[in-house]
Amino acid sequence: MASVRKDNRLTSSQSFACVGFSGLFSKTATSPLEVVKIKSQVGTFHTKRGFWQSFLLIYQNEGLRGFWKGNLASCVRLFPYTAVHLTAYRKIVHLHMDELGFVSQWRAIFAGGLAGVAAALVTYPLEVAETRLVAQNCRQPTYLGVIHCLSKVYGNEGLPALYRGFSLTVLGAVPFSVGCYAVYMNLDKLWQEPPFRFTPLQNFINGCVAAAVAQTLSYPFETVKRKMQAQSSRLPHLGGVDVHFSGTVDCFIQVVKNKGVLSLWNGLAANSIKIVPYFGLLFACFEMCKQVCLYRNGFIVSPLSYQLTPGVDQSLGPYELQEVKRYLKNRSFGSEGSSLGNRW
Repeated sequence: MASVRKDNRLTSSQSFACVGFSGLFSKTATSPLEVVKIKSQVGTFHTKRGFWQSFLLIYQNEGLRGFWKGNLASCVRLFPYTAVHLTAYRKIVHLHMDELGFVSQWRAIFAGGLAGVAAALVTYPLEVAETRLVAQNCRQPTYLGVIHCLSKVYGNEGLPALYRGFSLTVLGAVPFSVGCYAVYMNLDKLWQEPPFRFTPLQNFINGCVAAAVAQTLSYPFETVKRKMQAQSSRLPHLGGVDVHFSGTVDCFIQVVKNKGVLSLWNGLAANSIKIVPYFGLLFACFEMCKQVCLYRNGFIVSPLSYQLTPGVDQSLGPYELQEVKRYLKNRSFGSEGSSLGNRW
């Protein structure tokens, strides 16, 4: 997966804020494509005429706000998901480091998969709420918001309903990690140079290609998961799901039997189109936030430029830089005071 690189000139809270804000912005901007993707996976009537017609039908039946259903749940989920994912990833990678502090690419991707499962476990109810909110018609809503959805699902269907289909997240992590590994192991052959020489544009392309391959391989698991999240006997038309089933395996069987194998990849077009703008906005927004933080920390001369501040050691951390400035300020003040004392 594409990721932003850690900059030691930022504090931990600044890095987290940059990642969070860029994630919120990119998710919100690409929400229409996410709505079409989820509706295609669930199988609501909006998506039975093709990709482009789905946009028109959603607009005609629900208006513009229909393209941002579930976005709040997705955005709320982002911060705890990111926090748990980063923490778990660092812990797992640390366990696999050798005596020199290095970790293989395969083990790093494996660690990323396990961290993703851990983060999904914590935030899975919000993903269920997102699916339910997207699947419903916002002009005739069953759920009035994220909190109302969570409380109503818990009250009517119990806690297991908030984790329905979670096993597919675990199963889907396997092909997802394999896809990432297959892409990253062949990038040096594609670019004909070692990874440490990749430019930002090359890293962006690498992230998009890895995401496209990995998500395509794990997509059937996500499709079945979305159907399981959406189905409920207490909702009109069983939540809008196009097949009826009694469990995970039965869902796979019913989808293949009634809709064909390729229907497991319904919504893949919207998902594939979403990858480039999503990661493009993610990287661009992160860089803008990072520049503001670097300017506040004193490493660059302007938040609109990468020009480095003259005389500032860029290897210092923000707190170290503050300590150096404080030390130099106190020293100059002390020397000035002594000269004045000598003068008098």
